[in-house]
Order: sequence, then C-alpha cells, then structure tokens
Amino acid sequence: MKKQRCNQELLNRIAKRIKQLREEKGISQDTFYIDTDIHIARIEVGKVNVTVSTLQDICDYFEISLSDFFKDI
Repeated sequence: MKKQRCNQELLNRIAKRIKQLREEKGISQDTFYIDTDIHIARIEVGKVNVTVSTLQDICDYFEISLSDFFKDI
C-alpha cells in the first residue's frame, strides 16, 4: 500500500488561512465544530491532510469559493 502524499508546507499555509478566516469572523473552534461537525483544531495546526471535500465545506461555512480561498496561498 502506498503512503499518502503530504506536502507539509502547503498544509501549513492552508491551516494558517483557515485560522485567519475563523478569527476574522470571531468564531471559536468550539462553535465551528458545533456548526459543522469538523474538528478544525486539528486542521489549524497542520497535522491533518484535509480532503478537498472537507475544505469545500469549510469554504461554504465562511461563504467563500475554493478559488478565493487559494488566491492568498
């Protein structure tokens, strides 16, 4: 079985962007979890290789497109 690919630099940049969006909206990690059932704390530290589907759900929550999300990355 092949090992899952992981670009740690990219994960860290994604994590930073997610945290930035959450803090700009003034939303706690607990509130985000309650609203979405996504454990954002693990993602924000860059330890989880987030799926595209989960990232889309996060973008939907913050009401931005994936292209806008990645624009600053």
